[in-house]
Amino acid sequence: MTERAPPLHGVHDARGAKFTDFGGWQMPVEFDSIREEHAAVRESVGIFDVSHMGEIEVSGPDATTLMNRLTTNDVTALDPGDSQYAAVTNDDGVMLDDTVVYRLPDGVDAGTGAAALADLDADLDAPAGEPADPAYLFVPNAGHDEQLYDRWVDYRDDEGLDAAVENVTDDWAMLAVQGPDAADALDDATPADRVVGLSKFEATVAAVAGVESWVARTGYTGEDGFEIMCPTADAETVWSAFDAQPCGLGARDTLRTEMGYLLSGQDFDPDDEPRTPYEARIGFVVKLDTEFVGRDALEAQFEEGVDEKFVGVRLLDRGVPRGGYAVTDGDLTRIGHLTSGTMSPTLNEPIGLGYLHESYTEAGTEVSVAVRGDEKRAEVVIPPFVDR
Repeated sequence: MTERAPPLHGVHDARGAKFTDFGGWQMPVEFDSIREEHAAVRESVGIFDVSHMGEIEVSGPDATTLMNRLTTNDVTALDPGDSQYAAVTNDDGVMLDDTVVYRLPDGVDAGTGAAALADLDADLDAPAGEPADPAYLFVPNAGHDEQLYDRWVDYRDDEGLDAAVENVTDDWAMLAVQGPDAADALDDATPADRVVGLSKFEATVAAVAGVESWVARTGYTGEDGFEIMCPTADAETVWSAFDAQPCGLGARDTLRTEMGYLLSGQDFDPDDEPRTPYEARIGFVVKLDTEFVGRDALEAQFEEGVDEKFVGVRLLDRGVPRGGYAVTDGDLTRIGHLTSGTMSPTLNEPIGLGYLHESYTEAGTEVSVAVRGDEKRAEVVIPPFVDR
């Protein structure tokens, strides 16, 4: 896989960031320390460069049909400016990726989003005209944009659907401002009152530091926050507008682990960790009354139940759980395994996420985690680990 760099790579390097490869991208893993960055997000505000996330725009008369065939949620429930979490599944119901789908303001055509933002911002408060075909933007995880673009185009062509599909990942930078003070930070950076007035999973077009951007009240930390997509050329202007702790992927991982949020490629993967939404405990994104790819397999699983479910564990003994560690019943019988693990900076406790046999998934169940050959006492937790 060709290594890609976010548009702010030079800015991060000058700030002293340490980098790591993630999904084929060279991304900052930490600027100061994971613990310091984690605390800033939990207690005040931090800013992340998440430009490794993909952006794909879908428009045209059959855009809604195409989106509903290839994601598990129901995009017909979205009004302009709304978004929803969804899974992308294969015929067997196994997740290829998870994503957030946005319905764009009326008037956007695929491939023109960045160029059209200024006009859209001016027109948002204008009287409604003739109804337009809905247009969508969805966000694949790092390294999945080309794969999902091809999947959308191939399905469209096979089914003869009339929809434009554009991979615009290279056109956008994506920043996440997260924490209890995130709304104040956005209020200072944009004159648009509608930004801080957004509800969770709502989005709008607004000028951030004078740069027309797509701003959503979404995030991956469990805190209040906003994700900002702006044209790549203006990324430094938007990044520099926030007086916030810069944060890397290390803190992003500890924050999402405390919340029990899935990490694509680690907590599920079609090859190495094949899981369905019901196993991954995100069945709420599956709308069985739509005709998406994998629906029949998931309907059967919904009726029959699953053998394993995604849960959290908290170690009661000293040690740090890691992905791949076996979970046992305390008597050397394997009952599952972990996919993620860390020392929680908020709780100062070792925590992990993974899949256990369904009969061991009740909160408080005593289990053990095999840490370097030793069984460490643990208990099952239904995430989140922290109450936000």
